[in-house]
Order: sequence, then structure tokens, then C-alpha cells
Amino acid sequence: MPSDHAPVELLNALGKLLGEVTTATLRYETPGASVARATQAAVADQLSDYVIPRLVQLDAPLLTVVGGSTGAGKSTLVNSLVGSRVTESGVLRPTTRSPVLVHHPDDAHWFQPDRILPDLPRTDQPSNDVSALRLAASPGVPRGLAILDAPDVDSIDAGNRAIATQLLAAADLWLFVTSAARYADQVPWDYLRRASERSTSVAVVLDRTSPSDLVEVRGHLARMMTSRGLSDSPLFTVPESGVDPDGLIPAAAVAPIRSWLHDLASDPAGRQAVVFKTLDGAVRHTVMRAHDVADEMGEQVEAVRDLTDDVDETYDEAVGVVERELSDGSLLSGHVLTRWQEFVGTGELLRSVEEKVSRIRSRFLDGVTGKRTRDAEVAESIASAIQALVVENAEFAAEATSRGWLDSVTGRPVLEASRGLDRASHDIRTRAERITHDWQAEVTELVRSRIADKRLSSDVLALGAGGLAVAVMVLVLTSRAPQGSGDAKAVAAGRTLLGGVLGVGVTDQLVVESRESLEKAVDALLAQERARYLALIDTPAAVEAAQGALRDAARQAEYARHTDFLEGGTSA
Repeated sequence: MPSDHAPVELLNALGKLLGEVTTATLRYETPGASVARATQAAVADQLSDYVIPRLVQLDAPLLTVVGGSTGAGKSTLVNSLVGSRVTESGVLRPTTRSPVLVHHPDDAHWFQPDRILPDLPRTDQPSNDVSALRLAASPGVPRGLAILDAPDVDSIDAGNRAIATQLLAAADLWLFVTSAARYADQVPWDYLRRASERSTSVAVVLDRTSPSDLVEVRGHLARMMTSRGLSDSPLFTVPESGVDPDGLIPAAAVAPIRSWLHDLASDPAGRQAVVFKTLDGAVRHTVMRAHDVADEMGEQVEAVRDLTDDVDETYDEAVGVVERELSDGSLLSGHVLTRWQEFVGTGELLRSVEEKVSRIRSRFLDGVTGKRTRDAEVAESIASAIQALVVENAEFAAEATSRGWLDSVTGRPVLEASRGLDRASHDIRTRAERITHDWQAEVTELVRSRIADKRLSSDVLALGAGGLAVAVMVLVLTSRAPQGSGDAKAVAAGRTLLGGVLGVGVTDQLVVESRESLEKAVDALLAQERARYLALIDTPAAVEAAQGALRDAARQAEYARHTDFLEGGTSA
């Protein structure tokens, strides 16, 4: 005996597919993105509007959606099938009104908002809101059948066309209405082609055709249906005739259609066969289209990778420039060099760099009170130079990254949604000052820790740590300078001074540690600047993971379709 709902495994698989396709990443403008977004929406709508609700309530009435071209007489046909005026036929086109779902009074509970088409608000009154679903109970509709009068598929009103598409996608059965004047139009056949692709159950009604043209037009229409994969679909004809005072077609003219629908309603097995055919086709087609969405996500991965590469290449270049100029002697020039020369008394040292270490140490320590003012000046000039270097390259990287994204079809919309990224962060100077001062304090502490064991008085050591730290900073700024570049004698003075007080090995170690610490701090600051851009986009790995999850969900849904649906899994 048939169950009233599908197996849990199939429902779970389709629920997982709905979740994955809904959250699929398609936010980047790639060549196929707009089509893929439409496919994504169609898949999600098909699952949420029809497939899942229908699988949950397999014994619900057969939902027959009456659709077709403008002026084909759909509403008049619906009224005539029901036997009373339940929907207003349009005089002016396009007709803007709510679609009407007519059902037997005892079947009202099947069409509550939590059932089929859950996103459409319900009403029981005539309305001009095309997105509302008007429910009309009528004893003229047998139990087990519901008839939905949909807007025109070729309406000039976009809202009408959209709701017509949504309603037809939620149908167990399409009753497609056309006329002698409209049966060859392209738009209706586009819909019928989609129905054929999805294996949707379809019946076609040739309406409003004069008796003299009926045989010829019917024959041509039948051939068109055969060539488009609809040879098994019933084809009914309703000759053009007058209507009674209630606007109804003579009962005899619609009797074959009414009898066919009533027979389906009264035959559970026949009704279920129609539902299963449409459901199976819907699930199969939905899975295929979910794979189409996943295919487009491959372009999304490449788009994100390109944007990420733009950011990384630019900021890697900025980091490289900063690290190089922090140690190649570029900063030991101009004001920095002048202050350093004043501090170490280079004029005298240049005359005799080879004088004894003890004498250099003596000059340095004996005049320490005066020198402390000058070592602060040297430290400030070094800090200013480092800060300027960092800020300059942060600004360069921001401008270059922004320019690259603006030149990209993918990057421009992302960047335009976040203004101000063509410049470095507004507090970049403050943060550059902070890391520089923190670094200088760290270097000073490193020096203090190294001279703690030296045989010098604690007072002298305390007063001399700042000067020694400045010398370390100068050596950091020139630690990778080419041989003989810059003011070599000024640098040699600092190295001689430090070597005499701390030893050559300790000096070299201090320089390496201090340089690495500075580079780490600068790299972290520029990483924060880089992160402003990366925060706007997904990582390639995240998009690839979402793509893989969507493919897995689609495969699982197809597997469940075969094992739980096609092979009789819906039977108890």
C-alpha cells in the first residue's frame, strides 16, 4: 500500500541539496554568473515550492496548473471545468490579479501556507497582488484534484511571467492552453520544452478554434508536440463557441477534459502515477541543474583566486621592498646619517677608526650625559625613517590593489561596495609609530640584557644602554648593505664601538635578532593592511569546499532517487 510520504533518506538528501544550493557561492561577476544565479534560484524554488512539500504529502490532491498564452481562454476554461465562476477572466491584458487555486471544500487543509508553495501568502478574497495565492473552495472540483489558474506565460508584465513560471514548476500536471491564433508562438513552446526536459506530466488544450480549422490546426499541433517529446501527452480540443450568461463554455465542449481530470482524481493509482512521473522528473532535473551550478562555481573559484593573487602579489612586493630597505643602508642617509655622525663624533673617528677600543669606549662613556640627548635624536630620526618607509609602501600597495580590482570585472563590484580601500588605513601612521617605538624599546632591552654581566658599574651601564641600542639599530639598517656602500666609516664606527663593549659575536647576534624582530612587526602591520581586501572575498579553498559539498549533495540526492523512489522505496 502506498505511503503518504517519501522515505526519510530521500527527504534528507533533498533537504541537504536545498541547503547547499541555497548557500552556493555565486557572488562574483564571472561570464556565467548571471545564468548560474538564475539556475540556483530555480533549483531552490523547485525543491522548496514543490519537490520537498510534495514528497512529504504524496497523498495530497493532484495539483493541475492551467497555464498558457495571453488570450487563450484559461480562466474561462477553469470556470467551465468547475461549473461556476471562481476566477475572473481578463478583458484587458496583462491581467494583474492573484492566481486562483480551486479545490474541494474537504481538501482545504492540503493548501495551507506550510504546504505547497510555502512562500506565497494565502487569501480567500479577490486580490490584485500577483504574489498572493487565492484559495477558492468549490464542490465542482472532486476530492483529490485542485485546479490552479496561473497568469499568462507571455504576459508583458514581468511579475506575471515570474509567478506563472513558479506555479508551473509546482504543478503535478500542466494543463497547457493555447489557441489557433497562438499555438505556434515561441514562448509557450519554451515552457513546454522545459516540461519535456523535466518529464512533467502535461496535457494540452487547443481552445478557441473554429470548427472549420479544428482538424488542420489539431494535426499541426500534434506533430509539433511529437517533435518536441510530448507525443504521449493528451491533446484536447475546445471548439470556439458562445458562453452562457455566467461566462461558461457549454458543458459538452469541456466534458472530455472534465471527465479525464475527474477520473484521475478518483483513481489513486492513476493519480499517483502522474505525481510520481512529475516528481521523478523534477528530482532528476533538479540534480542535473545543481551540477550546473557547481560547474559555474569553478569559475567562482578562479575569480576568487585571481583577486587573492592580485592582493598577495602587491602586498608581497610591498613587504619585500620594506624588508630590503630596512637593511640595505637606504635609510642610513640624510637626516639619519647626520644625526648618527654627530652622535659618534665621526669627524674624529674618520681620522682614526683604528684607535684603540678602550679609547672609543672611554669617549662614549665619559661623555654619556651629553650623548643621551643625541642618542634620542638618532633614535627619533631612525623611527621617522622607518615609519615613512612603512607608510609609503602601505599606501602604494593599497593604491595598486584597488587599481587592479577596479580594472577587473570581478573585482570592481566588490571594491565599490567598500569605499576607502584605495588608501591605507586611516590610522596607518599611528600604528607604524607604535611598532617602531615598540621595536626600539625591545632593542634597548636586548642590549641591557647583554651588558648586565659586563664588568662596568651599573650606573654607567644604565646610562649607556640607549647609545648602544642606537648603534645596534644603525647596524640593522645596514646589515644587508652591499660592501662599500653608503658611509662605510660611519657604520664601522658603530660596529667597532659595539664590538669593543659587547664582543663581535654578541654584536652580530643582537643585529640579527633585532632585524628579525623589526621585520616581523612590519610584516604583521602590512598583513593587517592586506587583510582588509581578503576580508571582502571568500578564500578559494572555501569556494572549492562549497562546490564539493554541492556536488556531493547532488550525487546523494540522485542515489536516493534511485534507491528510495524509483525502486519502490515509497511503498510501505
